[in-house]
Amino acid sequence: MQFEGVVSVLKPPGMTSSDVVVDIRRIFGERRVGHTGTLDPAAAGVLPICIGRATRLFDYLVDKEKEYIAEIRFGAETDTEDACGTVIAESSRMVSQAELEKILPDFIGEIEQVPPIYSSLSVNGVKMYKLARNGSVAAPVEERRRRIRVFLLETICELEQNSFLIRIRCSKGTYVRSLCRDIGRALGCCAYMPFLLRTASGTFDISEAHTIAELKELKEAGE
Repeated sequence: MQFEGVVSVLKPPGMTSSDVVVDIRRIFGERRVGHTGTLDPAAAGVLPICIGRATRLFDYLVDKEKEYIAEIRFGAETDTEDACGTVIAESSRMVSQAELEKILPDFIGEIEQVPPIYSSLSVNGVKMYKLARNGSVAAPVEERRRRIRVFLLETICELEQNSFLIRIRCSKGTYVRSLCRDIGRALGCCAYMPFLLRTASGTFDISEAHTIAELKELKEAGE
């Protein structure tokens, strides 16, 4: 049986987007497989995968809005801007939910963003995360500054002191890690992103996404 179309995968933390593509190739027995936008290895959530002739839809699907739930934690910055990196700066300032909610509107709309050094963007043909690992890049590269759009940015709840869950709906190419970093700096302190969940990518919602294990079971059941 030939499989074609788009399957919405629920990627777990610790798995790369490329790992998901490899598993989907095996499950569906199709060589032409591609994802519609990288999701960081430490992140979880919706990763639409194109199979067969549907790979021709890549340019159309990758351009869609994304929605995330993220944890922003104040008090430290890391070189990766998430919980996987090394702490490079610390601050003692305590941020209240009211202070956070007051500043979030400043980051809604079209804004400029400097992506993290640990990213798949290239500088002179070399991936930045490779340059960061060998010490060639130690700070965000201003030449990679880009304009992105944030459509929604709101607080969901306070998890603990100096730690909050926020919801973001944004354009493609937005680094939520960098958004958290910049929110912290705007509040006069440090911040990083310990947790990220992509809840939607275009029309693909997390409620309809399947884990790799579920897809294997459906395949074996002929469904």
